[in-house]
Amino acid sequence: MLRTRVIPVLLLRNESLVKTVRFGKFTYVGDPCNTVRIFNELEVDELLFLDITATPDKRSPNLRVLSEIADECFMPLGYGGGVRDFETAKAIFEIGFEKVALNSFALEQPQFVTRLAEHFGNQSVVASVDVKKDLLGRYRVHSEAGKRNTGRNPVEWAQELESLGAGEILLTSIDREGSWAGFDVELVHAVAQAVTVPVIAHGGAGSVKDIGTVVREGGASAVAVGSMVVFQKKGMGVLVNFPSQESIRAELE
Repeated sequence: MLRTRVIPVLLLRNESLVKTVRFGKFTYVGDPCNTVRIFNELEVDELLFLDITATPDKRSPNLRVLSEIADECFMPLGYGGGVRDFETAKAIFEIGFEKVALNSFALEQPQFVTRLAEHFGNQSVVASVDVKKDLLGRYRVHSEAGKRNTGRNPVEWAQELESLGAGEILLTSIDREGSWAGFDVELVHAVAQAVTVPVIAHGGAGSVKDIGTVVREGGASAVAVGSMVVFQKKGMGVLVNFPSQESIRAELE
């Protein structure tokens, strides 16, 4: 059995890192490069940076900041936010990022997923799927940083993304994001059973036990964690509480 990947997700807002709760209220975390230096010292499989304002603000990724991050980082990097054309994706890969995550633009132009996968390889394309329950309790895909309900079923959309060439699905529960309440195992299980590519569970991690639960019961291939591993304490800057691989293995055994 492959070792379960635990991937810190770091949210960019302008040039700073922030934490959000259910894609809404945010608090300042710190400087991205300083935070990368901390993760360089830990057993981190990879890092994923998501710019949460690039798409709503209709702007391109900040390549200068991404270049500074890549220069500091010793582990594989992924980035998502505001990628809407081939040249921008190419520039991000050339900076040193191994993966690009697509969300809103994949919904607008699904064939863009295929174009990137054919050129850079399926493993380089992460399909980001943000999901929230509607008033009737139905799971629905959202875009534009959770602001627009597309009406799409996440299972069907994940299957389509796989057929388009996406190498992984980053599945985020908006209802659980930043809550520390545990993953939406039902949602993860439904998507993981419907696709053959790895599903990265995101939204709600609060403990190593939550990681074990979503892997065993949800079928997640990897987990993405945010608030659980990085936060700020007044006067002390960024604090990281990343679980050891030993504790993760013990939970999964």
